[in-house]
Amino acid sequence: MRVPASLSLRLSLLFALVTLLLLGGLGAYLYHALGQQIAWRDDRMLQGRLERMEALLDDGESIAALRRRPLLYANMLGNRESLLWMLDARGAPLIEVNPPGLPVPALPPAPEGRLGEHPAVASTRLAWRSVEHDGRRLTLVAGKTLDERERMLAAYRLRLWLAMGAGAVLACGLGWVVARRGLRPVRRLAERARTIDVAHLHQRLEASDETAELRELSRALNQMLARLEEGFAQLSRFSEDLAHEMRTPLGNLLGATQQALQRERSPEEYRQLLGSHVEEYERLSRMIETMLFLARTEQPSRTLPREAIELRALVEPLCDYFEGMAEDDGRALINCTQGRVTANLDLLRRALANLIDNALRHGDGGTEIRLVSLAEDGWLRIGVVSHGAPIPEAERERLFERFYRGDPARSRPAGTGGLGLAIVRSVAQLHGGEAWCESDAAATVFWLSLPVDGGRAAN
Repeated sequence: MRVPASLSLRLSLLFALVTLLLLGGLGAYLYHALGQQIAWRDDRMLQGRLERMEALLDDGESIAALRRRPLLYANMLGNRESLLWMLDARGAPLIEVNPPGLPVPALPPAPEGRLGEHPAVASTRLAWRSVEHDGRRLTLVAGKTLDERERMLAAYRLRLWLAMGAGAVLACGLGWVVARRGLRPVRRLAERARTIDVAHLHQRLEASDETAELRELSRALNQMLARLEEGFAQLSRFSEDLAHEMRTPLGNLLGATQQALQRERSPEEYRQLLGSHVEEYERLSRMIETMLFLARTEQPSRTLPREAIELRALVEPLCDYFEGMAEDDGRALINCTQGRVTANLDLLRRALANLIDNALRHGDGGTEIRLVSLAEDGWLRIGVVSHGAPIPEAERERLFERFYRGDPARSRPAGTGGLGLAIVRSVAQLHGGEAWCESDAAATVFWLSLPVDGGRAAN
């Protein structure tokens, strides 16, 4: 199994790499500058030797006299790497100092003096000039083999490589120490995070003494912990509510069955018992179907088919469907909606039906229920307005939780199992919208907000 490298090791290696690149660049620059400086010095030296040879000729010395004093040139050069030729017009040497035994160079005329490489021998630098002496054309040549220069530069390169290697190792070690020290707040933060588990989600990461970056990280982690705590709390409440909702029909089934088994009963009594069992089974079936529906609608990867919907044409059949229930309570359904929205027809119909059913069950009798719509900034808000006792602000958000029921005094026997408004919120979120409640002494409004073009689907 691959062991991931620590951040300290990565930082130290990066620090060593940066140091190596910096030292390498600086060393390359210094090496190049040194090579240029040595070459310039050698060229100046060769040009100086040509000037001294020309001065000897200008002093009136004849070539024959100069040729009789070879030690003069040996002393002038002073080492075995230096070369000197005096060539006649045909290129034959009149004077030659050539310890390495190099061939006489064939050089073009150069009245102004020139510098270049030996045409037949590599790593040899020459300087030459064509002069006139006693009516004869002569070529003065001074040269130097580059072996000494190469040895000097090779030694310098070796020292550079050693310095770069030592610098990289030292930078890696120092980088490790600096990284370990600099990441100490991260380790403290990790130690505090390890103490938080499901039973301690209320704890938070304190990072007031840390760097600005870690404070930002701590705030983000604390926000995540707050969301997780709220999610676990909702999950816990949901589990309790689900167990409570399912316990009632199961308890009814178990009690009725145990009572029926205590003695022999007539076929008619068994028929009535089975009929009551069917009602409880249907209640459980509706609850399970609703839970499956919520699970399907809350899948992030769910592909939702959408179509353009005329809102008034959608709401009108719903008002007709609930008209009988409303008339039994002396109420009226008024459709004031208008506009178009791009949404899933079946899901939107079910959400609006749940809102109307919720208003009929929890509103005051003898009042009207008004369905309204409001378009603004690419959104269409659909509201169901009813009249009754105002809903406290602390309770409004919880109305959309699963199995939550408000004040029993405001409620009537319900068949939704406390899931109707949860379905409304799931449908809204699936379309990229939201659902909320506004309530005061005048009226209670449940709003469903959807994007008009359907392009803001939840991710």
